[in-house]
Amino acid sequence: MEDVIGIVDLFSGPGGLGEGFSRLRHTDGRPVFQIDLSVEKDVIAHQTLRLRSFLRKFGEVLPDEYLSFLNRGGVDEPNWEVLYPEKWHAAVHETLNLTLGADGTAAIIAERISEIRRLRGDRVILIGGPPCQAYSLAGRGRKPGNLGYVPHVENRHRLYEEYIDVLRQLRPAAFVMENVKGMLSSSIEKRKVFDLVTQDLKGGNGEPEYVLCPLTGEPSLDGEEMPRSFIVEAERHGIPQARHRVIIVGMRRDLLLSGKSLELPKLPVEAKQVTVRDVLERMPIVRSGISARGGNRDDCNDWKVTVAASSARILREESPLSGGSRARFVSAVKSVSAPAQIKASNRVGGRGRMALPPQCPDELAQWLLEPRLKRLVQHETRGHMKEDLGRYLFAASWTLATGISPKAADFPAVLAPEHKNWTSGKFNDRFRVQAWDRPSSTVVCHISKDGHYFIHPDPAQCRSLTVREAARLQTFPDNYFFKGNRTEQYIQVGNAVPPFLAWKIARAMAPTLHRVLTPSHTERHCNTLTVAMS
Repeated sequence: MEDVIGIVDLFSGPGGLGEGFSRLRHTDGRPVFQIDLSVEKDVIAHQTLRLRSFLRKFGEVLPDEYLSFLNRGGVDEPNWEVLYPEKWHAAVHETLNLTLGADGTAAIIAERISEIRRLRGDRVILIGGPPCQAYSLAGRGRKPGNLGYVPHVENRHRLYEEYIDVLRQLRPAAFVMENVKGMLSSSIEKRKVFDLVTQDLKGGNGEPEYVLCPLTGEPSLDGEEMPRSFIVEAERHGIPQARHRVIIVGMRRDLLLSGKSLELPKLPVEAKQVTVRDVLERMPIVRSGISARGGNRDDCNDWKVTVAASSARILREESPLSGGSRARFVSAVKSVSAPAQIKASNRVGGRGRMALPPQCPDELAQWLLEPRLKRLVQHETRGHMKEDLGRYLFAASWTLATGISPKAADFPAVLAPEHKNWTSGKFNDRFRVQAWDRPSSTVVCHISKDGHYFIHPDPAQCRSLTVREAARLQTFPDNYFFKGNRTEQYIQVGNAVPPFLAWKIARAMAPTLHRVLTPSHTERHCNTLTVAMS
């Protein structure tokens, strides 16, 4: 595969960005990109990353043993090293569990970069992004007395330096750097962090080595980048989530100015937003568990009685809603006013209910679904305090009636948490429902804490989102398995780049890369690019 473009993926997490790029295919099934190296410091996220790397070695069809493992609910995982030693060892070689900036890491990375450059030449890109804390300090090589040097955060700064060092050593044809929107508004000693970061990313002594390309705005060849043009709003590009991130694409200037006509990469805006309903509505109905101080027994009947009692308590309270909204609210709350009415009985999603709603865009549906799965793995609920069940029921019913999640002032006093500042305005969004008919709010790793910001929109289920539901909002395919306990799984999902968005970025970049990296006499048309859904 002489025309494949290699990838070095830093700060990989569970592999969301790499998953998107690696699944882009030519119409004949050949991969456009192939991951040569990925680096992740977290032990559990690295295990997820390594497993996914192993599975990619099978091409478009996952092995039967893996599908059987998922259909068993993700228990009794086979020993992949024994079953497929060659593919497993290739995955181990590809995915490194290393901390960038730690002793010895730089030498290992440098050796691998030399190996990749010998194999690929210019046909390689760098993807990833330092953790957001790194932007508390930006710009490499700044020492005491120079701009931005703060000794107590130098360790975080080093992460950013490591990214720049790899960029300089690798000299990829392009790079993709993703990070939080906050970097646009941060300043250090009256200089914008964004300006410092882009200055380092462009590199070069005198003439910049890289041209920075905003995926949703116009590029600037004179070096005067407009910061907001680098914000990618995921919901505008077919992702069921309002996730706003800075994504900077850099193209190597000498390749762009090689005399070939080309267009810089752009992300097309989708005409219709994808909503929570489009990806969650037909998932198996499950109930939360019950957790309490003293360790109450988690019993289905107890849960149903608690929810029904909460319904009765809510209906006794006055509501500021009126007209149709009031009627819809009352109807939603009444739907669980008796234990026998409540359909949710299991905490783990059983077999069946694998289809997506018909309005889910075909491209996304094909991306998410695995035809050979008979159950959704990691679709298991956590436990909630009994008091929170009433709050979740109220909030979900309110959202169903009005289309928006209630604020603290909308809750009746009987449901108010015992917080001194509950009415101060600081807790306005303490309980947030992900409304059916709009994209979700940003899925973040805080979902691993209590789930209050991620309440399911169905009042009858009265719970927060499962790992699999969060993963669907993040557009991880249903066959993507996250290692670790449930808290660790939530953190991996929340920290990731949505893979389907990454695939769209890869698709946008591929024609330009193809054009600048292909000799003119063998140039092929860029319309051979498509996706293979494995």
